[in-house]
Amino acid sequence: MDGEHSALSGVERERERLPPIYNSSPPAGFGRGAKQPFPSLGTFISTLSQRRDMAGRGLAGGIMGNLTGNPGLRHGRELPPICSDVRQKQRLSIDTLPPEVKAPFPSDPIIPLRTKTTKEFQEDMERALQSGDWREVREFYLTTFDSFIEINAAFKREANGLFNTIEDSGVNTKFVNAVYDALLNTPQDIQKSVLKGIINSLLREWKGPRTKDDLRAYFILVQNPQYSSTSTYVIYAHLLRQIAALSEADHHFLVHWFKKLSARRFRQLVERLLQFISTRLFPAEPDELPPLSKCAWWIPSATKVLSLFNAANSVSSAPIMSFTDFYNITLEHIDFMEDYRTWQNYGNSNRFSFCQFPFILSTVVKKAIIQKDSEQQMISQARQSLVSKVSRRQRVDMNLLFLNIKVRRAQLLSDSLDELTRKRCDLKKKLRVTFVGEAGLDMGGLTKEWFLLLVRQIFHTDYGMFTYMKDSRCHWFSSWKCDNYSEFQLVGTLMGLAVYNSIALDIHFPLYCYRKLLTPPTVPCDQNALVGMANATLDDLQQIMPELAHGLGELLSYEGNVEEDFYLTFQVFQEEMGMVKSYNLKPGGDKIPVTKQNRKEYVQLYVDFLLNKSIYKQFAAFYHGFHSVCASDALMLLRPEEVEMLVCGSPELDMSALQKAAQYEGYSKTDATVRCFWDVVLAFPLELQKKLLHFATGSDRVPVGGMADLNFKIAKIDVPTNWLPISHTCFNQICLPPYRTRKELKQKLTIAISNAEGFGLE
Repeated sequence: MDGEHSALSGVERERERLPPIYNSSPPAGFGRGAKQPFPSLGTFISTLSQRRDMAGRGLAGGIMGNLTGNPGLRHGRELPPICSDVRQKQRLSIDTLPPEVKAPFPSDPIIPLRTKTTKEFQEDMERALQSGDWREVREFYLTTFDSFIEINAAFKREANGLFNTIEDSGVNTKFVNAVYDALLNTPQDIQKSVLKGIINSLLREWKGPRTKDDLRAYFILVQNPQYSSTSTYVIYAHLLRQIAALSEADHHFLVHWFKKLSARRFRQLVERLLQFISTRLFPAEPDELPPLSKCAWWIPSATKVLSLFNAANSVSSAPIMSFTDFYNITLEHIDFMEDYRTWQNYGNSNRFSFCQFPFILSTVVKKAIIQKDSEQQMISQARQSLVSKVSRRQRVDMNLLFLNIKVRRAQLLSDSLDELTRKRCDLKKKLRVTFVGEAGLDMGGLTKEWFLLLVRQIFHTDYGMFTYMKDSRCHWFSSWKCDNYSEFQLVGTLMGLAVYNSIALDIHFPLYCYRKLLTPPTVPCDQNALVGMANATLDDLQQIMPELAHGLGELLSYEGNVEEDFYLTFQVFQEEMGMVKSYNLKPGGDKIPVTKQNRKEYVQLYVDFLLNKSIYKQFAAFYHGFHSVCASDALMLLRPEEVEMLVCGSPELDMSALQKAAQYEGYSKTDATVRCFWDVVLAFPLELQKKLLHFATGSDRVPVGGMADLNFKIAKIDVPTNWLPISHTCFNQICLPPYRTRKELKQKLTIAISNAEGFGLE
């Protein structure tokens, strides 16, 4: 469409003004320059009167025609747009007007009556497709998208109904869908006329608060499928800019209206916004879009509107899309550290950064930000130690650049606790582990082994720190009281070190634990401030103690006499170290019966007691241990699910993906030994696949970036075939002798991966 191309280039000349797309001239006064004087009200009415006799040809102004009681008039696109000052002037001077003029000008525009139904429109479309006569359809599209008032006239269920609630947009969704689904099947001139009408609608911009009809128009316009084409991006950008500039109260309405869209339509709109941002960042052709320097507001506007959809997804009773569907993978290729520094320096001010909208950043980007932030802290910590030694003219030992942990396997837990306590000032240095009496050099493999064994011991049921919940298959904090909670701090420190050093742990905490860990995301300056006291709901309890949560749910829905049938008070009982102890949920709780009137309070207090108050000291120690290592602004970017992913990696093993990403040394992927290896591995049960991954990498978890991030390598080792495979976990490498048969390879590999613990010299 040549008209579109010339229009897009017009943006460069007109700076931030909308271009004259499809030969439509923008009204006088649009742009940053001095505005032309708007016609007076008298002139406006006079012009209208002169054009009344043109109504038969359909050229008179629809809006004013309806206001003057002539329903036969249609919109005249040459009429000046109604803007805010004019509407305000009408209100201020209405008493000075002649009586015959007062009636047609109410304070709010009257929406004309349009009676076309979805069925009638679809019949019009079918006739047009069969006959080639598009006049009826063209007339509908031409009129409907000419102004916000006409959009409401066509799609509002009741033309002059209020519909001022967040629960009901008042829009005939079925009709909107039918009109938009048909639009791309119409001739090009109709599609151009719709875009031209949208331009005119957006140009009628006025100051002051928007009406709910205006919000409805934005709600409908943003669903237009034409914005999938880059040729319409200029118009789309201006629409997004106006929506982004709406008040917080207006955004609140849009959020709740968006969540009522069908899942298919909602996903389409989100994907369109993500594509718009990606294309603006990296256009396929350099001249495809105006220069970024002249439309720097495009991406902030689109991201702000995308945040409304993200909010709608969050407040929906069940998420419409996974939070990962809001990730923009393109952002993995920008300078996200520069974006992060901008956010650190300017926060949520007017200086835009993607970090202000962390939902759009993938876990890969967030992990990279945390890693680079960690590396900078490690370098800073090591430099301080080095300068301190040199300034005191002491001999420099390279070990001071590392957090060196020396432990005995037989005393693993106590040695680790002692080492981390003694060296807590070095926690932000690079971790290096040595097992006493073993010759292994830690290039990463020993560190993984240390984490694995320590986690296995800490979470063993005999140890008593954590309780394993069989129904939910997760661990939760034991509520036993003691004088020293340092071991809980050790677990928190261990998790922090794992994130800091990019090690995935086999830990099974419920999602609520990670939400507590981010409450707040940075340690408060006030040492007495409460930490980890996340708002707890029955759904959170369901994650951990599903049977108890079900029982409390039954209590809430019970129709009988709660007080007499349940005979409960605001007192609960817990078993601790073989003894049953009672706790009041509120002062005097043992004397307050649970009734139908106060049962919600009882359930809320009970859930809060179980998930927060009864384990407060344990979790506070755990929280401070984690944040003693991971104190970073980057944590503020994370969702609880993303913290879990960083700590644990992914338990989903995709050995086919590992095969595709594998590298070879001494072998090629077509060699018989390699083909046998993958035949055997792909046929392994999940448990053996996990053992193989642990054998080769030191962990059975998949990192955030997927199997490709493992840099897995199969190397050839020239030894007799009666040898077992060996591995170098530091380098995620497995070494295979040239086995001749599949049976031989499977037998030797199974023995190796099932008996792998401890290290020789690597």
